[in-house]
Amino acid sequence: MLRVRLGRLLAMGLAVAAALPGTASAATDCPGGPAPEGVTLCGLNAARAAYGLPALRPDARLARVARAHSLDMVAHQYFAHDSLSGASFGSRLLGAGWMRGRRRWTVGENLAWGTGPRAAPAYVVAAWLRSPPHRRVMLHPGFRFVGIGIASGAPAPSALPGATYTADFGTVRPRSRSAERRWLLRRARRGATVTA
Repeated sequence: MLRVRLGRLLAMGLAVAAALPGTASAATDCPGGPAPEGVTLCGLNAARAAYGLPALRPDARLARVARAHSLDMVAHQYFAHDSLSGASFGSRLLGAGWMRGRRRWTVGENLAWGTGPRAAPAYVVAAWLRSPPHRRVMLHPGFRFVGIGIASGAPAPSALPGATYTADFGTVRPRSRSAERRWLLRRARRGATVTA
């Protein structure tokens, strides 16, 4: 068990390293392009691929919500999932219309900030992988969509340039009961965890 887990972590680390800045393939192989959000998406998908999980697809509404939250944290110098007005990330997604018309859904959010070299996408994705709660969100088997928002600056005073990251994850389940049953059966056959 330990040998399998260490091998999986090593493979994941190598896959993430290959998809992130500092490698020749970072800008050319990454469908998200060389922008920090695209490089972050490639790192997330490399980690998911190492665990046999499907790639995340970018979602424009999730990205708008994530970017607005990162900008708000920098502008108002705080770092939290809930905004200073008390809005949770779920209520921000609801307000953006992401959940509209969807009977069932699951959402998650990862935050990070760093200065200097710790503000790079490679560092942020690696930090999320080292943190069990963040890794659990990144590697949730049901998530299919992500919105990544990166704001220049830190949510705390700093002499170094920094970046603040928000990644909002989501999955959508079918609307009809029969489609939902088929979806649940497919998930169960694959041994995936099903959450409500």
